[in-house]
Amino acid sequence: MPVDAELLRKILEGAILAAGQPMTVARLLELFDEAVAPSKEEIATALSDIQATCGERGFELKEVASGWRFQVRDDLAPWVNRLWEEKPQKYSRALLETLSLIAYRQPITRGDIEEIRGVAVSSHIMKTLLERDWVKVVGHRDVPGRPSLYATTRQFLDYFNLKSLEELPSLSEIRDLDELNPVLDLGESGLGEKDTDPPIPDQAPISNETPAAETSAPVNEAELYEEGFVDGEEAFVDIEDASEVANTEPVSTKENQEETGNL
Repeated sequence: MPVDAELLRKILEGAILAAGQPMTVARLLELFDEAVAPSKEEIATALSDIQATCGERGFELKEVASGWRFQVRDDLAPWVNRLWEEKPQKYSRALLETLSLIAYRQPITRGDIEEIRGVAVSSHIMKTLLERDWVKVVGHRDVPGRPSLYATTRQFLDYFNLKSLEELPSLSEIRDLDELNPVLDLGESGLGEKDTDPPIPDQAPISNETPAAETSAPVNEAELYEEGFVDGEEAFVDIEDASEVANTEPVSTKENQEETGNL
């Protein structure tokens, strides 16, 4: 006998709460025996009903790149965050600019980022983004030095509460950085020297082979721009402001959709 709609909603609610990670429709289907398994359409309807029942409650059912999950509503963060003693992690403007360029121009090389920003990209910044699993290497550009091509990951989408790259804010919704500075009380944190490497052709072919060696632009460590030091003081911004530091045209990369979680 098929599971009725009310019981189906309860099962899905319990499974998503207990899972501790986003659940895909395919994974939810595995909870049922084949003889009584609901269809994908029935599960989708049940999930929509659960979303509606959350209404004005303190949590919501949200679909992100990795699946469905329950989460606290964004507007309650100032209170809920007090449950943890540690302060929310903050990131330098240089790191957020780098992440934004990768998100909007992927796949993109480190040299491309340096050419757009006008300063060298610190190895520390790239290491942080890779360790957080927000970006990954998806190939190498077939030019001398074979630089890595970077793109965002499914973890990036999950962290920023996105289902796909199409949900990134459009450029018309992003305020200019010059307008952001007085609002965020930021100084000019990108004070490194300009990249002197030759520019990389925009339309160079892409190769997925692993290079024997990889080159990167030199970094003037004395500038410490990756840490956001300005006049002896650190200029950091909350990670929630990451989407507001991209100021470049987005590029749709069909080949990279699967790699970046844009399913």
